[in-house]
Formats: sequence, structure tokens, C-alpha cells
Amino acid sequence: MRKILGISAFYHDSAAAVVIDGTVVAAVQEERFTRVKHTSEFPTQSIRFCLETAGLSIDELDAVVFYDKPLLKFERLLETYFSFAPKGLLSFLKAMPVWMKEKLFLKKIIRDSLEEVGTYDKRKLTLLFTEHHLSHAASSYYVSPFSEAAILTVDGVGEWCTASICHGKGSELSMLKEMNFPHSVGLLYSAFTYFLGFKVNSGEYKLMGLAPFGNPDSSQTRAFIQTIKEKLVDIKDDGSVWLDQSYFNYATGLTMVKDDLWEKLFGFPRRESNCELKQQHCNLALAVQSVTEDIVIRMANEAKRITGATNLCMAGGVALNCVVNGKLLRSGIFNRIYIQPASGDAGGALGAALAAHYIYFGNVKPQVSSFDLMQGTYLGPEYSHKEIELMCRKNKAVFTKVGEIGKLCSIVAEKIAEGNVVGWFQGRMEFGPRALGNRSILGDARNMDMQQRINKKIKYREGFRPFAPSVLEEDADHFFEIDTTSPYMLMVAPVQSEWRFDLPREYMDKSLREKLSVKRSQIQPVTHMDYSARIQTVSREMNPRYWQLLQSIKEITGLGMVVNTSFNVRGEPIVCTPQDAFRCFMSTDMDILVIDDYIFFKIEQVEWQNKEKWMTQFKED
Repeated sequence: MRKILGISAFYHDSAAAVVIDGTVVAAVQEERFTRVKHTSEFPTQSIRFCLETAGLSIDELDAVVFYDKPLLKFERLLETYFSFAPKGLLSFLKAMPVWMKEKLFLKKIIRDSLEEVGTYDKRKLTLLFTEHHLSHAASSYYVSPFSEAAILTVDGVGEWCTASICHGKGSELSMLKEMNFPHSVGLLYSAFTYFLGFKVNSGEYKLMGLAPFGNPDSSQTRAFIQTIKEKLVDIKDDGSVWLDQSYFNYATGLTMVKDDLWEKLFGFPRRESNCELKQQHCNLALAVQSVTEDIVIRMANEAKRITGATNLCMAGGVALNCVVNGKLLRSGIFNRIYIQPASGDAGGALGAALAAHYIYFGNVKPQVSSFDLMQGTYLGPEYSHKEIELMCRKNKAVFTKVGEIGKLCSIVAEKIAEGNVVGWFQGRMEFGPRALGNRSILGDARNMDMQQRINKKIKYREGFRPFAPSVLEEDADHFFEIDTTSPYMLMVAPVQSEWRFDLPREYMDKSLREKLSVKRSQIQPVTHMDYSARIQTVSREMNPRYWQLLQSIKEITGLGMVVNTSFNVRGEPIVCTPQDAFRCFMSTDMDILVIDDYIFFKIEQVEWQNKEKWMTQFKED
């Protein structure tokens, strides 16, 4: 029985995962403990949690595996600076001290950092390093239900690789084709994230959410697409790309693009983060989203051609672009598609452990009868009733305890149907960027004002940001044009026509703010501007308690669906502990908090109107 710890750290989204005999026992991001979003720190607390959950000490591990190869990454940096010299001197001078002090000596740093978790015999430790894109590929294929699949990984950059096509067959995973830095789909998308005023490595999903506000029939949008393809990126038939580095700055500079050249290309300057979003910004977001979809579809066709596989696995940051995923699903290139729910660098920790288990130690991939081996992503911490009640005493919290699940769900369903917003906290925390019913904020999907209310009064974020529907798995195709399950909120599909309202003729002439108030469908809060929805299907087997809540809502409203967004405010990681949840509840206009069997009504709490007392400042995402 192999016991393996996987680690990702030192770039962004640090995480840890423990795999025992191929079973994923625990996985968690360090940000959930430190409360610093996307933290790059060594995941000390995550490792401690994973080992405690597995009942292991460091000495009992067969291997500790890091998710990429830092010396290859250092080689890429040096070669890049040499190739572009004398450009990039400032970036070189800024980067080198960090590498010379820390990253070149990563083995020692990892060994020393593990001592903060617990004492161990360094002589016995087996420390392994996988390549970045191999970690991504392993994170998806080895937990998938497939015995054979093409594997497509796409992100910004690992060591050299920026995208890869692999072939998984049985326990073997073969790398067939790679695309290398500086040519990268992920970095292209991040460049537009930067130019449109969002934060790189965290704001890409905002760009994806902004794109549907663009006008696909606009001559400006078509011109933007043409400009991108003619000036910035040459797209080959196999999906590989060549980016004209004269327009970009990420290889050797301190920013993503050369602002003055991009202003000439697109006719407006780089947007500052606090400036109003105009139609030109929306159209440019739509243009790069369209280009990205074109590239990934071509990559998928190439993966099908060179592997002959009928199934596809995906991972890497670009695999979190659920609009692309939805288009890929509907293209019919592959019979089935599986996407690792923690596709970013956090999932690299899990992939590193799985790669060691199957490739280094030579174990056999089992037949998977369930949806996958991710256990619904519910792989993080959970809290006992004793710990919940200790939190209540500390905060003088007033609660009602309802031990019978059916009764609790009926009470909460009725409150949601009345228009209340509920913080829903139960069981083990999700692994990955999506809240999937264990650390979620919920609202009524029929309520026309719910999107704006949650964005402004609870999440404290931009009003254009969409929300996902959590829908009973058996009812999904009644509301959405989807014929498969989507348990991890990784697929976008159109809302069925019978639920839509016709848009007014002058719709595209309205401002972004005015568009938000236009009635689009009977399930307005989960219907985006283009009649699409980012769907989470909820099954009784994967999450019985959350399924029961949706069933109770259906009995009251006729719709087995809720608005679901992550339990946090802007700039904050998803809540981890009961204390995190109660603080977030008290600092916002949330009406009700449910933590397992405990219900908290806002108006019953001491000083319930004093939100400022509970507020914490987080960096903007």
C-alpha cells in the first residue's frame, strides 16, 4: 500500500494532497487556512491537515512529490533572458535574487519546511519531482472513469511547456505533443485579462464572465477578432499558436503587454481596474474568448487525430474556462469529456501524487464504476458539533438546532423561497475553485433581483458577475440544453427556449448596467447575457444533503434549483471553518446561516446590524 503526499507551492494556489493506494484521501488549498487568496506559501497547514486525515506521519510516507521541476523552470528563465537580451534587464534583476536565495535550493526548502509539520528522518525521505504538465495530465486521467483517453492540458506555462497532448491507456500515460513558451494560450488570455483591467492569475474568470456582454454581430467585435489573429497570434491547424512577442512583455518585462502598442491595435488604452466597463471592453473580451474557443477546439481535434481515443480528459488553468468546455462538449469531437475540478496549480499537488503512484511505483489503474475518484471534491476539513458549539459560545451566537435532515431542509427551503439569502455550510470543504454545496451562498433562482442583491450586498463585487444554478441532476435537461452531468460546475450550456424572454430590439445599445436589469428568463439570476448558464448538477449519491435541500425547494416552488455562489466576499478565499462562516455571515446582508444541523437567523444575533464589527479587509481579486 503506497502512501504519497503531493505538494504544489511557490507560484500560486499552493496545495497538498494525500493518496493512499490510489485513493484520494484528502486535498486542500493553503489559502483556505491562511485566508490569503491564491497564496504561494509552502502549504504547511494543508500538509498537516492531509496527514492528520490520513492518520500518517511523514516517516510513514513512501514519497513526497513536488508538482514541477524548478531547475527546468530556471533554465527557461535564463534562456529567455539570454534570447531577448539586452531587453528584460529589470525583470532579470528582480527575479534572480529570489531564485538564487530560494528556488534553486528547493529540495532543502521542502525538507526544512516539512520539519514545521512534524519531526522526521530526512535520510528516509523519498523526494520526487514531476514535470508540471505531467502533474496536470495525471490529475485528470487517473481519477477519471476512463481506461483510455486523450489528455489535453492547457495553461500559462509550466517549466517550458504551455500545452500538451497525452495518451492515457490503462496505467500508462504517454506525452505525445507539446507547445512551449513563450507561445501560450493561457498567457494570451491573461494578457487580455491584464489589458481589460483585471488581475492576472485570478481575474481570468471575470474576463470570461464579461465576454457575453459583447455584441457578436458588431463590426467592432469582428474587427477585434481579425486583429488578434492577424497581429497577435498565428493559429495553426493543430491548435498550436505563435505569439508575436513584439506586442507582449511577459517574457522579460514586469507587465503582460506593451500598453502603447495595444492601444494602437484596439483603439483604446488599457483599462484601469476602477474605471467603468464600456461596450468596447465587452466586445474585446468576447473577441479573445472566441479566439480561445477556436484554438482549444483545434487542439481537441488534433488530440483525437493522434490518439484515436473516444474520451478526453482535461486539466490546466484554461480547462476552468467552462464556456470553452461547453462548446467542446457540443462539438461532438469526443464521446465523453472529463475535466479535473481542481484544474489549476492546486490540482497539480494531487496530480504529482497520482503520477508517482502509477508511473514511478508502477501501480495498476482500477476500473472506475462511479463518476470519478474525486468524491465530489469534498476532500477538505469538516467540523464536529462540539467545534461548532464552541464557535457559538465564542461569538455569543444564537442558533436553532434541527437534527432531522428532512425537517432542516424544509425550513431552509421555505426561507429561500421567501427571498432570503442563505449561507450553506456542511461536511467536508471542496477542493478546487468552485463551491459545490458544502461552502455555498444560496438564493431563489426565480427572484429577478437576486443576482444584483448578492453581488452588491453580500459578495461586494462587480454587478456583471454571473451566478451558477445548482439543479437536481434528474431535472437539468428540463431547464438547460445539456445531455450529460456537470457536477463540478465546469460546463456552460444554453437555457431552454421555453424559459427565456425575448430581448428588446435596443438591447445591444444599452450600457452594461442597463443590460443587467433587462429580464432575460424565468430563472434570471442564473441566466447570463447570452442565455447561457454555468451548471452544477446535483446527484443524491454524490451529495445527499444538498440534493435533499433542492428536492425540498422543488416541493415548494416547482423548481429543484438554487442560485449557488461561493461562500466568501470579494478577495477572500472560500470559508473553511465555522468561525470563517459566521464572520462572513455577520459582515454581509446574508439573512440565514446553516452550519450542518445549526440554523442562525441574522435578526436573532447580538448586534446583528453592526456589520463593520465583523468586516475583514481582503485584497481585491
